[in-house]
Amino acid sequence: MSLTVIAAFEAKSGYEDRLRTALEGMIEPSLDEAGCLAYDPYTDPNNPRRMVIVEEWTGRDALDFHFTTPHFHHVRDVLDLVLAKPFTIRYLHDA
Repeated sequence: MSLTVIAAFEAKSGYEDRLRTALEGMIEPSLDEAGCLAYDPYTDPNNPRRMVIVEEWTGRDALDFHFTTPHFHHVRDVLDLVLAKPFTIRYLHDA
């Protein structure tokens, strides 16, 4: 059973491009991880300060490993600087 993750972000005013760049920089290294099936960022067309990433993982073990990688730790540092509020994560399983 795969695990779908929806992570939602809201940038501080003026930091939209920095957020987008940070999240897009996560695509390739995340997809290179064993267990990552999809990693797709989206921007809210009505509010460019809001973005989400929709991720699909083979399971919780693969996602837990993702949280230990250098690229994840780097993006966390960037998010601490650019986000207006803490990001949220939703975990979804196949029905």
